[in-house]
Amino acid sequence: MLAITQLRAEPLDVSLTTPFGIAGGTQETAKNVLVRMTLEDGASGLGEAAPFPAVSGETQEQTLATLESLRAVIVGQDARRWRRIAAQLAEAAPGAPAARCAVETALLDALCRRAGLSLWTFFGGAEPSLTTDLTLVTGTVDEAAAAAAQATTDCFSTLKVKIGAGAVGQDVARLDAILDAAPRAKLILDANAALSADDALALLGALGPRRGRVVLFEQPTSAGDLDGLRRVREQGRVPVAADESAKNARAVSVLGRERAADVINIKLMKCGIAEALDMVGAARAAGLGLMIGGMVETELCMTTSACFAGGLGGFSFVDLDTPLFMASRPLAGGFEQRGARLTVSGIVAGHGVSRI
Repeated sequence: MLAITQLRAEPLDVSLTTPFGIAGGTQETAKNVLVRMTLEDGASGLGEAAPFPAVSGETQEQTLATLESLRAVIVGQDARRWRRIAAQLAEAAPGAPAARCAVETALLDALCRRAGLSLWTFFGGAEPSLTTDLTLVTGTVDEAAAAAAQATTDCFSTLKVKIGAGAVGQDVARLDAILDAAPRAKLILDANAALSADDALALLGALGPRRGRVVLFEQPTSAGDLDGLRRVREQGRVPVAADESAKNARAVSVLGRERAADVINIKLMKCGIAEALDMVGAARAAGLGLMIGGMVETELCMTTSACFAGGLGGFSFVDLDTPLFMASRPLAGGFEQRGARLTVSGIVAGHGVSRI
């Protein structure tokens, strides 16, 4: 028995250098939650919840309230039985994945720090480094062009472009400007479930020959519109990723069976770590590719996700860039970043992130 003796949560507010705009809304400050878990031998670990109301409907206030209610579920449990604890969390708070992710992260961080084991090694140690894309948020044509030019200067070769906040013609103009400003960049388009299949196909068609530079179209249609996802996949001539449609392992299996996607975007924040492991298994069984992503997270959860993807290996698409949007850094440690390259092999124990 290795009992959990304490679970504490506090707001973690970090201003962003650029408002993080997606089709569903804009976030100007990361209103996250920092969780600390302590074990009976004094070992402790940190976790982060990053609720994004425009995506999941979760708020910081709701997350703090959920974590308060989960304390009774957590304290006194044997920390070594972490998957059993994760299942209990899913049953107790099914609508609060960000809170559950924070608890699972803190729990595994504590266990791995106690063992002198990095999370990257815990998850398998397959790949020591990853190459992330850089997100270009919603905005004007001029803003898109400037951001693309700067991304090229900063050595990012894949740009993830948020679309769907306005008319299709506006997005086409933004994409043309991005392609001009970053002539060698590959593009991932991310509609965050905002388009119809017809609009998604019209957008791709308007790109003409430049469609070939689009390497992935992430969640073009609404979460429940698998027929629309399939249409874009079959007629758009670009691979399609499921994000909002892929919230658990069961949904991944359905996507594979319906041939509605080529790639699954795994986000620890939308399901927790235990379920994310099951999602990877379901995706691989269905022959689907893997992407690792996140919400608007600090280096704490981004490093956890990097350890997850690097440890398991086989993730073709990496979207772990949101620490670059933070105006300040209230945390220290985690992965080492040089340009687009993230290296996790130097982490000594847990995720290696600490509170400043």
